[in-house]
Amino acid sequence: MFAWLKSFASPKELSKAGVLGMNRRNFDIISQYNPRCLYPLVDDKVKTKELANKIGISTPRLIGIIEYQYEAKNILDIIHGQKEFVIKPAQGSGGKGVLVIKDYQEEGHFFTTASGRQLAYNEVYQHISNILSGLYSLGGKYDTAIVEELVHFSDIFKDYSYQGVPDVRVIVYKGYPAMAMTRLPTKASGGRANLHQGAIGVGLDISNGKALHGVCRDIPITIQPDTGADLMKIEVPYWREHLLIGALAYEMTGLGYLGADIVLDARRGPMMLELNARPGLAIQIANGIGLKNCLKEIDKSYPSGLSAEERVDFVLNKRAK
Repeated sequence: MFAWLKSFASPKELSKAGVLGMNRRNFDIISQYNPRCLYPLVDDKVKTKELANKIGISTPRLIGIIEYQYEAKNILDIIHGQKEFVIKPAQGSGGKGVLVIKDYQEEGHFFTTASGRQLAYNEVYQHISNILSGLYSLGGKYDTAIVEELVHFSDIFKDYSYQGVPDVRVIVYKGYPAMAMTRLPTKASGGRANLHQGAIGVGLDISNGKALHGVCRDIPITIQPDTGADLMKIEVPYWREHLLIGALAYEMTGLGYLGADIVLDARRGPMMLELNARPGLAIQIANGIGLKNCLKEIDKSYPSGLSAEERVDFVLNKRAK
């Protein structure tokens, strides 16, 4: 299935096949269409959430923010009355530092993680302290800890995901959804939807959200190893709404090339989790096609001046033909 990628012997052949490499992504795309002054809008999850809420993009509800070490002790006040929540760094990367609490018992202050591990208050306090010190942040800078509501992912993914929350990554170029995949947590990834940690990537048809190809650690895969489910039967519901979030993210940030990470909540539908100004390129392997030609087609034949909704409809109609 991915023989097309492994069969090319040189970078020149990969380029001919439409595979976008990291250097070309950085110099031809990111440096040209993503001004560095706009990076803080997506690198800081608090700013991203505030911007999204202003233009009506649904995001997980913010419960509280901890900015300084002396405030870490306030966590018990912040989560008072909450049974489940997520603690994560505002400027984290690669899913690092995300602590998912599925059950919190106020009496005794016992925390249960998504994997069933029991944590005491001191362990959670230390995790927040580590976030604030920059242990998980981009460049090791001092960070802010965010406490937000836990997403209850849709049953559509229950056979495809192990413990954690699956998401959909949409690559958006000049406001147009260009390529998409869903990332599915596995036992090997520790319940995180991170491909580098062993999660599964399944390429999705941009016109309908149906599975195209699957990959795990760069190896072709069609069956979820933890559940035995057929990955090729995945079809993401509310597909237009997923793409619209990505298209609106372009309006919201001004970034010409971005990755929008979207979760499907069972109660609230598609919600934007975060945005990325430097999305990785593994999405090409998951889709079995190169990204370079997709971007060239957008440059060449996609109209300018359309609204976010019009751009999404243009993509759906064009790719469906």
